[in-house]
Amino acid sequence: MIATTARVVSISNGTAQIDPTTTSGCGGCKSRNSCGVSGLGKYFSNTRKSIEVNCDASIRVGDELELRMSEGDLLKAGLLVYMLPVVLSLFGAGVTSSMGFGDVGAVLGMVIGFLAGFLLAKLSGWAPNLVAQKMDAPSP
Repeated sequence: MIATTARVVSISNGTAQIDPTTTSGCGGCKSRNSCGVSGLGKYFSNTRKSIEVNCDASIRVGDELELRMSEGDLLKAGLLVYMLPVVLSLFGAGVTSSMGFGDVGAVLGMVIGFLAGFLLAKLSGWAPNLVAQKMDAPSP
């Protein structure tokens, strides 16, 4: 599991708007900027806008939540968002090139395949399962 913390900014209709409180998912080493394990922390970087998560009635504004995601879900998301457009762009370039449209056709086929990959990823509706849990208050 990859985990990070976030603070609840607002609550409306069973969803909470959260802002990140940390910049790294693990924070365990100095190479976290190039580390794949800290992907969840990069997703919740300080430059990212607040996001919505489902919450229960016991969560209030100002509470800290621990957000967790499995490594498998992070890998699937990466494959869907990065690999699908790349594969479809290569496929589009190959098809248009083999049809005799030349280099310009291959580039056009590549662009169409790339955009189709992003569109299919968006239309798939799949999203990683993000588990939000209220952090326990520190003991006095």
